Parts: sequence; C-alpha cells; structure tokens
Amino acid sequence: MSALKRFIPLFDRVLVQRMTAEKTTKGGIFIPEKAQGKVHEGVVRAVGPGALRDDGNRAPMSVNVGDHVFLPEYGGTKVTLDEEEYSLFRDADLLAKINES
Repeated sequence: MSALKRFIPLFDRVLVQRMTAEKTTKGGIFIPEKAQGKVHEGVVRAVGPGALRDDGNRAPMSVNVGDHVFLPEYGGTKVTLDEEEYSLFRDADLLAKINES
C-alpha cells in the first residue's frame, strides 16, 4: 500500500499535488528553470474529515479527492511521500475550485 493511500489529513486539511510548470512553449522553445513561474494550480489527493464546530458536528469540506484547485502563492506545508512533493493546506486557504467541463 502506498504512503499516499495511508495518508489521511486531520480536521480541515487538504493534501494537494501542485501541477508542474510548462518546460516548453507552444512553439517548442525550452523555458529555463529560473524563468518558469510558480504554478498556482493543483490536484487534491487527500481530504480530512472536516473541522469540528462548536456544536460537535463536522463542517463539510468544500473539495473532494481529484478536484482541481487554485492555490495561494505562499503557504501550505510541504510534505514528501514516496519521493513525490505535496502541499498541505487548510480548506479555507484554497482560493477556488476549477471545473474541468
């Protein structure tokens, strides 16, 4: 069983795998690593059960596993699982959900 399948975020945390930056342009020109910008999109890989409210119930999460999301420029906790890098965010820190339709 892979480490990603065993990883369950606590409370309202969301594990996100950032998309990789484009290495070439549409015309086939290679972009140097220093010129590549930080990618602000990612795919949700794991979701916690939700934050506890004052009444003892859990707040529903706004994203599900597999959703594409728009991420803040800074923030998140870096996590390495099976030599892959992920970021751990709070549900409220995610900026938007991107519909793929």
